[in-house]
Amino acid sequence: QVQLVESGGGLVQAGGSLRLSCAASGSIFNIYALAWYRQAPGKQSELVASISEGRGESTNYADSVKGRFTISRDNAKNTVYLQMNSLKPEDTAVYYCNARFWSQDSWGQGTQVTVSS
Repeated sequence: QVQLVESGGGLVQAGGSLRLSCAASGSIFNIYALAWYRQAPGKQSELVASISEGRGESTNYADSVKGRFTISRDNAKNTVYLQMNSLKPEDTAVYYCNARFWSQDSWGQGTQVTVSS
């Protein structure tokens, strides 16, 4: 099973940018489909963005982040990224990295993103 460690969260003003990283270890990275989820206080977890296994030729985004966020993967570095631009206060949440192989899910510990107005 793959181990995931997120980084890159923090406090940013509305309109600013952050790039989240998720470093993987312990397994063959490119077999995993990857995703970023987020959970705000009092709300359900939300799928933010996903990217397919291998070269990551297929990506999907939540409507709320389309045009602002970009997911990418670097298989040579065993890392998946989430570039977040034009951040809004409603993007405030803990962001989690997910790796999926068949029905097996692995999760990171999460990284806090706070967007001030």
